[in-house]
Amino acid sequence: MQLFHRGWDQHRDLPQQLAGQCRDTDQASAALIIDLKRRGLLDDTLVIWGGEFGRTVYCQEKLTPESYGRDHHPRCFSLWLAGGGIRPGITWGRTDDYSYNIVENPVSVHDLHATLLHCLGLNHEQLTYRHEGRFYRLTDVQGEVVSGLVDA
Repeated sequence: MQLFHRGWDQHRDLPQQLAGQCRDTDQASAALIIDLKRRGLLDDTLVIWGGEFGRTVYCQEKLTPESYGRDHHPRCFSLWLAGGGIRPGITWGRTDDYSYNIVENPVSVHDLHATLLHCLGLNHEQLTYRHEGRFYRLTDVQGEVVSGLVDA
């Protein structure tokens, strides 16, 4: 059976599209982590796997048990991290039943950047650049390292 893939954007045929995309990435992603760990490189390698935005549970297109899609959602998105100082084996954050609002352990983009920079050995508050007479940093005037994500 040939499935029509529209890339990574599941607005229709979610059960088929998502299953195919998982087959495309799951084994390779797991193999990467296993290989890095076997070679002793996972402690020094930060792996970040994510999409461009979140998804709601709301349906797009016609809703049937066999075929439906999901809408974009800018408030809640998922990614996974491995190695490089990230605490292994945890799930961080949770949305409500509609995948609309964050109800537990929110992580802002600034906090995520501060945490990733920390894992790379950089202090996000000292990482600045000068532009048009003002100093800027990736985390702006915000950003805290999420200590619960960092392996102690």
